[in-house]
Amino acid sequence: MTDRPDPQPRVPQPHVLVVDDAVTVRAYTRQVLEADGFQVDEAVNGIDGLEHALSSTPDLLIVDINMQKMDGYTMLRRLRQERSLRDVPAIMISTESKDSDREKALLAGANWYFVKPVRPADLTAAARLLTGREGRS
Repeated sequence: MTDRPDPQPRVPQPHVLVVDDAVTVRAYTRQVLEADGFQVDEAVNGIDGLEHALSSTPDLLIVDINMQKMDGYTMLRRLRQERSLRDVPAIMISTESKDSDREKALLAGANWYFVKPVRPADLTAAARLLTGREGRS
Protein backbone atom coordinates (compact mmCIF):
# COMPACT_ATOMS: atom_id res chain seq x y z
CA MET A 1 0.00 0.00 0.00
CA THR A 2 1.17 3.51 -0.70
CA ASP A 3 -0.96 5.19 1.97
CA ARG A 4 1.84 5.05 4.52
CA PRO A 5 3.08 8.42 5.71
CA ASP A 6 6.59 9.45 4.71
CA PRO A 7 9.08 8.39 7.40
CA GLN A 8 10.55 11.90 7.26
CA PRO A 9 8.18 14.80 6.66
CA ARG A 10 9.27 17.19 3.94
CA VAL A 11 10.83 20.34 5.28
CA PRO A 12 10.23 23.44 3.16
CA GLN A 13 13.34 24.67 1.36
CA PRO A 14 14.66 27.91 2.81
CA HIS A 15 14.48 30.75 0.28
CA VAL A 16 17.78 32.56 -0.32
CA LEU A 17 18.14 35.81 -2.25
CA VAL A 18 21.60 36.27 -3.79
CA VAL A 19 22.38 39.89 -4.69
CA ASP A 20 25.54 40.30 -6.77
CA ASP A 21 26.30 42.10 -10.03
CA ALA A 22 28.59 39.30 -11.28
CA VAL A 23 26.68 36.59 -13.11
CA THR A 24 29.42 34.03 -12.40
CA VAL A 25 29.24 34.68 -8.64
CA ARG A 26 25.45 34.37 -8.67
CA ALA A 27 25.68 31.10 -10.66
CA TYR A 28 28.33 29.68 -8.31
CA THR A 29 26.35 30.63 -5.20
CA ARG A 30 23.15 29.22 -6.68
CA GLN A 31 24.85 25.92 -7.57
CA VAL A 32 26.36 25.51 -4.09
CA LEU A 33 23.16 26.36 -2.20
CA GLU A 34 20.73 24.45 -4.42
CA ALA A 35 22.92 21.35 -4.07
CA ASP A 36 22.41 21.72 -0.32
CA GLY A 37 18.62 22.00 -0.60
CA PHE A 38 18.07 25.77 -0.66
CA GLN A 39 15.74 27.55 -3.06
CA VAL A 40 17.67 30.43 -4.66
CA ASP A 41 16.58 33.66 -6.34
CA GLU A 42 18.92 36.26 -7.80
CA ALA A 43 19.14 40.03 -8.03
CA VAL A 44 21.71 42.00 -10.04
CA ASN A 45 22.19 45.05 -7.77
CA GLY A 46 20.98 46.63 -4.55
CA ILE A 47 17.86 48.20 -6.06
CA ASP A 48 16.87 44.91 -7.68
CA GLY A 49 17.62 43.15 -4.39
CA LEU A 50 15.36 45.51 -2.44
CA GLU A 51 12.52 44.97 -4.90
CA HIS A 52 12.90 41.17 -4.76
CA ALA A 53 13.06 41.11 -0.96
CA LEU A 54 10.03 43.37 -0.58
CA SER A 55 7.93 41.30 -2.98
CA SER A 56 8.91 37.91 -1.52
CA THR A 57 10.55 37.86 1.91
CA PRO A 58 13.58 35.55 1.80
CA ASP A 59 14.81 33.40 4.67
CA LEU A 60 18.39 34.55 3.99
CA LEU A 61 20.14 37.29 2.04
CA ILE A 62 23.57 36.92 0.46
CA VAL A 63 24.80 40.33 -0.61
CA ASP A 64 27.87 41.65 -2.42
CA ILE A 65 29.24 45.05 -1.38
CA ASN A 66 30.48 46.63 -4.61
CA MET A 67 27.60 46.87 -7.09
CA GLN A 68 26.30 49.43 -9.57
CA LYS A 69 23.23 51.57 -8.76
CA MET A 70 23.18 50.67 -5.05
CA ASP A 71 25.94 49.02 -3.04
CA GLY A 72 25.39 46.25 -0.52
CA TYR A 73 25.88 48.48 2.53
CA THR A 74 23.11 50.83 1.40
CA MET A 75 20.83 47.98 0.46
CA LEU A 76 21.17 46.30 3.87
CA ARG A 77 20.65 49.56 5.76
CA ARG A 78 17.43 50.16 3.80
CA LEU A 79 16.25 46.59 4.31
CA ARG A 80 16.80 46.89 8.05
CA GLN A 81 14.37 49.84 8.07
CA GLU A 82 11.57 47.60 6.75
CA ARG A 83 9.63 45.89 9.52
CA SER A 84 9.08 42.72 7.45
CA LEU A 85 12.78 42.42 6.55
CA ARG A 86 14.44 43.69 9.71
CA ASP A 87 15.17 40.23 11.08
CA VAL A 88 16.08 38.40 7.86
CA PRO A 89 19.66 37.14 8.32
CA ALA A 90 22.23 38.47 5.87
CA ILE A 91 25.64 37.29 4.72
CA MET A 92 27.88 39.83 3.02
CA ILE A 93 30.46 38.49 0.60
CA SER A 94 33.09 40.78 -0.87
CA THR A 95 36.63 41.07 -2.17
CA GLU A 96 37.16 43.71 0.54
CA SER A 97 39.26 42.07 3.25
CA LYS A 98 40.14 44.79 5.77
CA ASP A 99 38.76 44.65 9.32
CA SER A 100 37.10 48.02 8.66
CA ASP A 101 35.17 46.46 5.74
CA ARG A 102 33.90 43.67 7.98
CA GLU A 103 32.93 46.19 10.67
CA LYS A 104 31.12 48.39 8.16
CA ALA A 105 29.18 45.36 6.88
CA LEU A 106 28.12 44.36 10.39
CA LEU A 107 27.07 47.94 11.17
CA ALA A 108 24.99 47.98 7.97
CA GLY A 109 23.09 44.91 9.19
CA ALA A 110 25.06 41.86 8.08
CA ASN A 111 25.10 38.83 10.38
CA TRP A 112 28.10 37.20 8.71
CA TYR A 113 30.97 38.36 6.50
CA PHE A 114 33.01 36.37 3.99
CA VAL A 115 35.88 37.42 1.76
CA LYS A 116 35.72 36.03 -1.80
CA PRO A 117 36.29 33.34 -2.79
CA VAL A 118 34.12 31.46 -0.31
CA ARG A 119 34.55 27.72 0.07
CA PRO A 120 31.30 25.82 -0.57
CA ALA A 121 31.41 24.11 2.84
CA ASP A 122 31.78 27.47 4.61
CA LEU A 123 28.92 29.02 2.65
CA THR A 124 26.53 26.14 3.25
CA ALA A 125 27.47 25.94 6.95
CA ALA A 126 26.72 29.64 7.44
CA ALA A 127 23.49 29.43 5.42
CA ARG A 128 22.34 26.41 7.43
CA LEU A 129 23.14 28.09 10.72
CA LEU A 130 21.40 31.35 9.85
CA THR A 131 18.27 29.59 8.56
CA GLY A 132 18.07 27.11 11.44
CA ARG A 133 19.07 24.09 9.34
CA GLU A 134 22.41 23.41 11.05
CA GLY A 135 21.45 19.92 12.21
CA ARG A 136 19.42 18.78 9.18
CA SER A 137 20.43 17.48 5.81
